[in-house]
Amino acid sequence: MSATFKVISPVDQSVYVEKPLATAKEIENTLTKAKKAQKYWRTTSISQRAAMCRKAVEYFLSHAEEIGKEITWQMGRPIRYTPFEMTKGFRERAEYMIDIAEQALADIEVAQKEGFHRFIRKEPLGTVLVLAPWNYPYLTSVNVIIPAIMAGNTVILKHAQQTPLCAERYAAAFEFADLPEGVFQYLHITHEQVAEVIGDNRIDYVAFTGSVNGGKAVQKAIGERFIVAGLELGGKDPAYVRADANLENAIENLVDGAYFNSGQSCCGVERIYVHENLYKNFIEGFVELTKQYKLGNPLLPETTLGPMVRTSAAQFAQSQIEEALQKGAKALINPKLFPAHQANTPYMAPQILVNVDHSMQVMTEETFAPVVGIMSVKGDAKAIQLMNDSQYGLTASIWTSDMESAINIGNQLQTGTCFMNRCDYLDPALAWTGVKNSGRGCTLSGLGYDALTRVKSFHLKL
Repeated sequence: MSATFKVISPVDQSVYVEKPLATAKEIENTLTKAKKAQKYWRTTSISQRAAMCRKAVEYFLSHAEEIGKEITWQMGRPIRYTPFEMTKGFRERAEYMIDIAEQALADIEVAQKEGFHRFIRKEPLGTVLVLAPWNYPYLTSVNVIIPAIMAGNTVILKHAQQTPLCAERYAAAFEFADLPEGVFQYLHITHEQVAEVIGDNRIDYVAFTGSVNGGKAVQKAIGERFIVAGLELGGKDPAYVRADANLENAIENLVDGAYFNSGQSCCGVERIYVHENLYKNFIEGFVELTKQYKLGNPLLPETTLGPMVRTSAAQFAQSQIEEALQKGAKALINPKLFPAHQANTPYMAPQILVNVDHSMQVMTEETFAPVVGIMSVKGDAKAIQLMNDSQYGLTASIWTSDMESAINIGNQLQTGTCFMNRCDYLDPALAWTGVKNSGRGCTLSGLGYDALTRVKSFHLKL
């Protein structure tokens, strides 16, 4: 009898599902099938691939409600939001990457030289291993799965053990789309098995989304192999509210950016710097809007803030809060305003900390929870200094009525994406990337196809 693993639901701490781990034989068969299928799949036309991928998207859209409920049970996001992961973000990214594939994968023509025909062709890498996280189980994985298949690769998906049903949904969608056997497969495997798969010479690329330590483990597993891993890692994303910002708009969007998905987003807003002229009014508005959240059972439609993924995650965030308070920070939200808040459970009230500084972990280490620290600053120079004072660099947002100033500030920020008057959103037309400990590589946009292909030059003498 094979080993199994259990998914403990943050909703009520019950065992939601129990799944068998893949055996060594099943892993071997999966790798063999992927390699065999890729030889055929790489010869198919982009239009053929697009037709099947579009049909797979149809599956997700037609099953959005039931998939949303599965997401809620597996990781705790409120049911009022989870179906939209399919109908909005997933759909937008998948359809965009399908739409641009022909152009993005087209031969690159160079200036012609008499007596020669010269061009550069983009070829699929082979088999892509996707290691996907639980927090946005479809939004993170679709960034690679659809373009990898569109580029002519085969894909093996290993989803987080908190969200295994997502991998099985992908398999069902591609089966519905009549994708040839072996082009997409999934494995439920342990970290140790993942390392073995990465080390297998039938894996040609690894796409990992997760923690910095997880990224280091992936890199270690690659070892001396000459393959590349795309790494989307942690974040401690800042926002800067300038003196000329639309205060109401900034408050509304930054509260959402800090608390949506219980703050469990790599590009969620975790620290905010507000110009001193707006600071008092900003804090008052931020507190008032935070108090309107409803923490509770995520299966109830009125719930706007669900549990964190597990009790240990809530305890970690609480330890950061306590450390900040010991160093002089002030908490503005009384957890008693949120009756569902309970110690030693995943249910955690949102929190706002002021009187904070960068000696506190809550302003420097990833929290991944509904907690935000807010500081007053005198102007752009100080805000830029503080925003850059981080080991991470995924996104940063600037709230201002002056686009020229936003671009000027953005040019000085060490970040992969610079927003103006919005946050916590991935535009599929733009490259999704990070700097420093937020990782390396790129997904989405036409550039996202570059990581999933290798170039071959044709130098033909006539």
